[in-house]
Amino acid sequence: MTPFTLQEIADVTGGAARGEATVSSPATIDSRAVVPGGLFVALAGEHVDGHDYVRAAMDAGAAAVLSSRPVDAPGVQAFDVTKALGLLASENLRRIGTPVLGITGSQGKTSVKDLLAHVLEGSGPTVSPVGSLNNELGVPLTVLRADGHTAHLVVEMGARGVGHIAELCRIAPPTIGAVLNVGHAHVGEFGSPERIAEAKGELVEALPRDGVAVLNADDPLVSAMASRSSARVLTFGRTGDVALGRVTLDPAGQPRFALAHDGVVVDVHVPQIGAHHAINAAAAAAMALASGVHLEEVAARLSTAVAASPMRMERHVRDDGVVVVNDAYNANPESMEAALRAIAAIGHGRAVAVLGEMLELGDDSVDSHVRIGRLAAELGFVRVVAVGEGARGIAVGAGRVGELVADVDEATVTLSASLSGDEVVLVKASRGGRLERVARALLQG
Repeated sequence: MTPFTLQEIADVTGGAARGEATVSSPATIDSRAVVPGGLFVALAGEHVDGHDYVRAAMDAGAAAVLSSRPVDAPGVQAFDVTKALGLLASENLRRIGTPVLGITGSQGKTSVKDLLAHVLEGSGPTVSPVGSLNNELGVPLTVLRADGHTAHLVVEMGARGVGHIAELCRIAPPTIGAVLNVGHAHVGEFGSPERIAEAKGELVEALPRDGVAVLNADDPLVSAMASRSSARVLTFGRTGDVALGRVTLDPAGQPRFALAHDGVVVDVHVPQIGAHHAINAAAAAAMALASGVHLEEVAARLSTAVAASPMRMERHVRDDGVVVVNDAYNANPESMEAALRAIAAIGHGRAVAVLGEMLELGDDSVDSHVRIGRLAAELGFVRVVAVGEGARGIAVGAGRVGELVADVDEATVTLSASLSGDEVVLVKASRGGRLERVARALLQG
């Protein structure tokens, strides 16, 4: 973040400055994550009011507070703190001029973001979201971590409805924008995949004429977005401009494949579990190529791109040999299938799945859960534990290897008493299920 005086922040946000201070470090909404010299953003939420933590933030070294009511600290009072944060982020970006690489899609955004940031870091200082900060708060918080030394700014963009991504693009106008896929995540809110595509395509509509739209050639709803942008189009996928070859998995379940572009072919290895990381890598490669990185360099950097965000195919091994893969950050039918296939490939007939409800699937929810349970059984999982009534369909679909438990505690007790030491256990559900508690309990023995 470039330095801002309180009066400058007030001028940008339309707020009122109180006291004197200069903010020279990033903003945060968590008083426990304050960086000395930074800006504490006091959000009044439904369950937690950030104004109650102003003193803690100041004691931790915050230079000032952005608030919606008077506080006992230097700061700026604004009518709408979230909107003010976005305006401040836009001004920070205008000052530094760093190009923005925006990523959206129904699944894989965070994985692609992490791969891309790792690749770009080799060409200059790169800022990307921590975890999955991809909404009206996460995007400006990410932008405010960038300063005049930042060469690349990677921004993940999520949406809960039409118009959301367009608003994020007003905060952080992209130069390069990638749409990874259109799946069933949030179809219950949007109503149909076509409606999801309408929202995701707002990213390519926001690109300038001299920008680059990176689109998945294998997804018809995504490839059709080419007509919605005046920017140059670069595709990735089996038939894309950045072409993905046959994917194989090594004994650790890590993908190996070829990528081809403009007559150059490179062999790539991504040190992460699951064949789905091949298409993720192809997307990241296309964005890196659009940024000027050579394909050979992309391949070399991908070979060292270990998992960077928590609860996404995190592999842990207990002292007794049980492997626990924590993929509990989120889930939808497509990501659930990818995770099951990845674990089946390394489970060697001893794969166990602990699966929770996939939220926001609308009328197709029950059938989607049944299909996932059936797939797990077909892939050879020896046990499929469905957690919670919302996941009942998984147990039904899994048949004789499926079982339904009431909650996280029952799942933990049931598994702890039965694991022998050579199983590979996948733990996955939508964020609301908080199934990472199962993974932590299993690892603690």
